[in-house]
Amino acid sequence: MPQLSVSGSTLHYQIHELTAPWVEQPQVVLFHHGLGSTSGLWSGWLPALIERYRVASFDMRGHGKSAHPSKDAPLSLELLVDDLFAVADAAGVERFHLVGESIGGTIALLAALKRPDRVRTLTVSNGAHMGGSIRSIDDWRQIIEARGMSGWSDHMMQARFFEGGISEDLWRWYQREQAAVDPELTLRAVRLLAGADLSAQLSAIRIPVLLMHGDSSPFIPVSVMADLKSKLPDARLQVFARAKHGLPFSHAAACAQTLRRFLDETSA
Repeated sequence: MPQLSVSGSTLHYQIHELTAPWVEQPQVVLFHHGLGSTSGLWSGWLPALIERYRVASFDMRGHGKSAHPSKDAPLSLELLVDDLFAVADAAGVERFHLVGESIGGTIALLAALKRPDRVRTLTVSNGAHMGGSIRSIDDWRQIIEARGMSGWSDHMMQARFFEGGISEDLWRWYQREQAAVDPELTLRAVRLLAGADLSAQLSAIRIPVLLMHGDSSPFIPVSVMADLKSKLPDARLQVFARAKHGLPFSHAAACAQTLRRFLDETSA
């Protein structure tokens, strides 16, 4: 996995280039995961995409193989947007389809506002445009201080998946990846997210937008996604049944097929 240095951090990223030989100029899909996850989240999406699209993903600061920042290192949503474009630059990608989940979805919205010339389409999975609407995050610091990141990960697994919603192997992998995330960055980032409100700017996003959401997220009600859809000029919303906040992992194949149809329609 290649890496790059950006704004005092080291980010690990990867590119999957397995497009069919008859795809002469494949477009690129760039993925941004959310808090507690890593780029491995998107593995189940690849079979639906790689025949037609190049796929790029990376580990967010403090996650996976990317560096854990110091406690006094600067952090802002704008900086995380810059990270996203730095990965695209390192991969040699000028324009791309952008997919973000959870805080990655908020960052993706902000990226589309900041650099509309570079984003072809936008997909947001279980993400929000108004941080104040996000529920059940006030106790994160208390959980982390009392039980550590492993305890926080156990807590989050219940919020992400229904019992039996994913296999034991997938459950163990996700719990382990989540427990290894930098705790201070997690708390700082969720405070940034809670203070975000992009509502007044959303009408400026003129590109096609796909919104995907679970019907049972304990953090973001479906009504928030419906409000987001209403504020975007060209958006569609797909709600998945029996899905919590781990939608892109528990429903990877269905989400990927939905994305593929969206990309094929809007890229024709």
